[in-house]
Amino acid sequence: MENHNRLLAEAFKPLELNQESHPYFFDIWQEVEIDKGAYLTEAGKVEKYFYLVLKGVQVVYILTPDGNKKVIGFSFDGSFSGIYDSFLKSSPSHYYLEALTPSKLLKINKEQYEKLFEYYPEFNLWGRIVHQELLMGRVKREVELITLSAKERFEIFMERCPEPLKQIPQKYLASYLNMSPETYSRLRAEIS
Repeated sequence: MENHNRLLAEAFKPLELNQESHPYFFDIWQEVEIDKGAYLTEAGKVEKYFYLVLKGVQVVYILTPDGNKKVIGFSFDGSFSGIYDSFLKSSPSHYYLEALTPSKLLKINKEQYEKLFEYYPEFNLWGRIVHQELLMGRVKREVELITLSAKERFEIFMERCPEPLKQIPQKYLASYLNMSPETYSRLRAEIS
């Protein structure tokens, strides 16, 4: 549990959290293990949990009318996970959240999440910072998708790609970068 507490404190920076001053925060998280290929959330269902990934890679995607997966994003060791808009609004998700590798996560439900802001006013600072980062990251990604060539998108992604993502099937990375698996393979071969 000590490792969990360290990871939680790190993930929720810049808050200075510790067991003595924030006991509720550290006590509410429940560990869950998810098999490779299992869904944490499916389209049409409400996201019930907010997650912190201990280990593993998960993918968020939509299904096109012809059944193809269009990747929206990934979560991996040390990052937050879940279908955040569905979780916050208690509304059906438009997305799937699937484990690409066997995964261990910490989770809390919506009531517990909301109590963090009630019990600890400093969580409002964390919430503001996280929402700003999500918004800025989303805008940056959209600009890259519409202004950069496939090669430029690939190069930028590989520079900042976390190690866990380099181990997953290339078709997911190709979809995330809005290119065909063949283009992804060609670009990877050129750079290697």
